[in-house]
Amino acid sequence: MGCCQSCFTKPSSSSDDKYRVHGNDHDHQPTTGAASPAANGGVPTFTEFSLADLKAATNNFSSDFIVSESGEKAPNVVYKGRNSDRRWIVVKKFTKVAWPDPKQFVDEAWGVGKLRNKRLANLIGYCCDGDERLLVAEYMPNDTLAKHLFHWENQTIEWALRLRVALYMAEALNYCSAEGRPLYHDLNAYRVLFDENGDPRLSCFGLMKNSRDGKSYSTNLAYTPPEYLKNGRVTPESVIFSFGTVLLDLLSGKHIPPSHALDMIRAKNLLFLMDSHLEGNFSTEEATVVFDLASRCLQYEPRERPSTKDIVETLSPLQNKSDVRRHIFSVS
Repeated sequence: MGCCQSCFTKPSSSSDDKYRVHGNDHDHQPTTGAASPAANGGVPTFTEFSLADLKAATNNFSSDFIVSESGEKAPNVVYKGRNSDRRWIVVKKFTKVAWPDPKQFVDEAWGVGKLRNKRLANLIGYCCDGDERLLVAEYMPNDTLAKHLFHWENQTIEWALRLRVALYMAEALNYCSAEGRPLYHDLNAYRVLFDENGDPRLSCFGLMKNSRDGKSYSTNLAYTPPEYLKNGRVTPESVIFSFGTVLLDLLSGKHIPPSHALDMIRAKNLLFLMDSHLEGNFSTEEATVVFDLASRCLQYEPRERPSTKDIVETLSPLQNKSDVRRHIFSVS
């Protein structure tokens, strides 16, 4: 069980020399985790955290700090914490056997950590210490899309905000694709988070698998792209299929298996699919566009699905309401 903390520096631009490996001389000094915010929207620069930093931030990974939807039952538990600079963070703690190769984990983390976009809950750091593997990301205080769609208490999400969620997700995926990270693992309504302003962001954690050799889809097989069931590989097209399932969530307010929804799509039964809690407060024309887009995303043949660019171009014209109501959130 060798220690990997501080054994690697940031990957170089050369594909043949991604790491400079140090021996026991410890020439490379790790950062403290208190990185100064970058110019890009105040997001901290990607950095290495020590295990001590993250233990302090999460009260030694206290169960009181768990924010995973499944709590301690989740295979990889997510905690919230407060960093040494008083900034709130979230920490994803992998199982001890998830990433046995430290080089591979650090390489993957750096690949995601270089991304910076206002549509993402950005990755701001990692920790690789002994057999511990952790990721650190921006904290989003207003819960997940799944909670607000499926488990709401006072009111549901209005139609205009659902359209915004769809577009912002598409923009996040399109950005990642343009930056060479087109694969997103297990895309679903739990991966969409709401920031302090009540705007939706896509979790960066889905840009890395839960383990080196683990499955990319942990949800019910009914929601899994058909080609993944055949070959077990995530492709850009399978991400589009998963995006289509989230569009169904936004339309219906329920987690409907694509096979059931496709029956409604074939019958062009839009109104039967729509969330009754919207009480008719939506544009039938806009809903039809989203309905048709979901149908395209859920095509059985991967090559028949739209690209992220196509999706953005389809959804952008629907954003005609600037004052989207967001008072269901604790907007600061």
